[in-house]
Amino acid sequence: MKYALMIFETDESRRRIQADRDAYRKVYETWIGEIAARGHLVGGEAFETELQTPLTVRKAADGTPTVTDGPAHRGEETLGGWFVLEVDDRAEALALAKTLPTPETIEIRPILGSA
Repeated sequence: MKYALMIFETDESRRRIQADRDAYRKVYETWIGEIAARGHLVGGEAFETELQTPLTVRKAADGTPTVTDGPAHRGEETLGGWFVLEVDDRAEALALAKTLPTPETIEIRPILGSA
């Protein structure tokens, strides 16, 4: 079964990234490397979260688009990236997500047609 791990940066994770980006990245790469070595990593990407803000497009009932500069949902947490894992079940996806050694929030979602 495939599950997406949606990674949300928090104020604390952004603070740590800004303090020492290379060290933070190394911890993160070690974690995802361990998941890949166990054969669970399907793919993933990190989003650019510092140099450009996201754009949000919302459609009115009549189809008219409205564009705003910023995330769709404002708050402390910012979508920072995602990974897709191949695991036996939801419990295994949760167990792997719990091992993230950095202070991001992870939302676990089944991939349509997989769960």
